[in-house]
Amino acid sequence: MSTDSNALGTFLRDRRSRLDPTVFGFSGRRRTPGLRREEVAQRANISPTWYTWLEQGRGGAPSADVLNRIASGLMLTEPEREHLFILGLGRPPEVRYRAIEGISPRLQRLIDALEVSPALVRTAAWDIVAWNRAATVVMTDYGKLAPGDRNVLRLLFSNPAVRNVQHDWEAMARFVVGAFRADAARAGATSEISDLVEELCRTSAEFKRIWEENEVIAHGEGTKRLKHPVLGDIELEYSGFAIDGRPDLNMVVYNPVDPDLAERIRLMVRDTRPERD
Repeated sequence: MSTDSNALGTFLRDRRSRLDPTVFGFSGRRRTPGLRREEVAQRANISPTWYTWLEQGRGGAPSADVLNRIASGLMLTEPEREHLFILGLGRPPEVRYRAIEGISPRLQRLIDALEVSPALVRTAAWDIVAWNRAATVVMTDYGKLAPGDRNVLRLLFSNPAVRNVQHDWEAMARFVVGAFRADAARAGATSEISDLVEELCRTSAEFKRIWEENEVIAHGEGTKRLKHPVLGDIELEYSGFAIDGRPDLNMVVYNPVDPDLAERIRLMVRDTRPERD
């Protein structure tokens, strides 16, 4: 079976052949569809000779900056950009953080289907952007909070009600701060969280003390214990899931350990479900 010895060049030629020159203001008769090499080089602000060498498999490995310019010039999607880096450098590109307002309806339907398992979707800055009804009755009714208040760290360090239900607040606070630091770095959001960190250091001496300890914690799965005002002392197992194509988002699902607890959560969810017209 033969393989393409110049996969990068093949990919570049294929992608430029798909673009309509008139969209970018280029004219003139063409023997082949798409942009010419010099037009891609112009859009990427690189040397036409260097771009030609890349397509021909000459000139050595390109830099990340050159690949980013080409990705922009060819209007590549994020998966295409990642593929370009893997072909050109043998690795994915550095993560670029993107703030979001919400999630797709499909993902919301997925977490809504988890009737007795509280589920949350949070950003790398630990802003809660989606939740299901089980999370509302077991954790916090995020829908009643202003968007800016739906942040796990703000709730943990500034909201007495959230603090009081933690089984061991100090241990939970240390865990959250360490995991938050790791998530932000992994998603390339270190600069984006600076205002939040500054705010919390100013308003909470406890956060400032823990943050300055520089702990980094992994949080793939574990157990969460709460002192719930209705359900009493409860225990939930949780697992974190990455969302494909969105390194800035993480879904966390909490599963009741006790079948009796699961049934009581089910009843609470049904009792609080709004009546349909």
